[in-house]
Amino acid sequence: MKKILVVENFNAGKKSARFADKIIEDFFNEKDAVCKIVGIEGVSDENTSEADVIITVGGDGTVNKVVPFAMKFDKPIGIIPCGTANLLSAKLKIPTDIQKALEVIDKGKKLKIDVLKVNDDYSVLRTGFGYDSDIICKTPQSLKNKFGYFSYFVAGVLFALRLKQHVYHLTVDNDKKLSVLATCLIVANAGNMYKNLVSISKNCRLDDGKFDVFILKVKNPILFFIEFLQIIFDKKSSNSKAMYFQTSCISMKNDYCVCHIDGEKQKIRDNIKIETIPCAVNVFCNF
Repeated sequence: MKKILVVENFNAGKKSARFADKIIEDFFNEKDAVCKIVGIEGVSDENTSEADVIITVGGDGTVNKVVPFAMKFDKPIGIIPCGTANLLSAKLKIPTDIQKALEVIDKGKKLKIDVLKVNDDYSVLRTGFGYDSDIICKTPQSLKNKFGYFSYFVAGVLFALRLKQHVYHLTVDNDKKLSVLATCLIVANAGNMYKNLVSISKNCRLDDGKFDVFILKVKNPILFFIEFLQIIFDKKSSNSKAMYFQTSCISMKNDYCVCHIDGEKQKIRDNIKIETIPCAVNVFCNF
C-alpha cells in the first residue's frame, strides 16, 4: 500500500488549496493508498522518509520548500498547482484542474530535473534581483489572492517607471569576472514567466545541467521594455543594453540584498553563490 504525503500551502494563490483535501483523499482511497496531509510548516524528515510520494498543493514556493526533503530521501514530487503563478507545473504541462493533475501523478511519468543551490537554499525555477525581485517581493499578498498572476503584470508596469540600477560584481564558472551596472538580473532554471506562453528563454531546459542568466542594464522604461520584449520573442543577444549567457555556476559579491527564490522573498547578507545540482529530483510530468 502506497503512502502519500500531501503538503499544502493554504495561503497560496487564491487559497484554492484548502478545497483540495477531499478530492485528493477520494482519489487515493480508490487507488488503495494512504494519504497524510500536512501544512507547509509541517513537512519534516520523519514524515518525508516514510512516504513513497510527496504531493505539493500550492505554488512554486511550495514545491521549493519540499525539494530539500525530496532530494534527501530520494522521493518523487507530484504537483497540484494552486499558487499564483504555477510556472514549474506549466513547464511540466500539469493541468490546474485538481483531478486532472492527480491523473498525471497516477500515470507515473517522471522527469529528473536540475535544482539550483542558492547559498544554503534551493531553487527549481528562478532567482531574481533588482526589477524582477521588486515585482515578486513588493506585490501585496492580498492583491495576489484577489487578482492572481495579473497582479504581477500591474506591478511590473509600475516598477518599470522607477527603475533603479545596481552594480553587480560577478564571477562566472569560477574564473570569469565581470562588473555590470544593471536594473535586473535573473538566474533561470525554467524560463517561462506566464504559463508556457511567455518565456525569457524558449530553449531553457530543466534537465540540461545549466541555467540561463539575463542582465538588463537600461534605466529608461521604454528601452527596458523594448529589450525585455526582444528576450521574450527569442531575439536575445548580448549588447550595450543587455547580457545573456548560460552557465552552471555564478557568484556575486554582496553585503545585503532582497531577492526572490521561486517567488518567495529572501534577504541575503552574505556573498551569493548559485550552482546547478544536475538531475537532483524526480517530478511527475505530463509529456
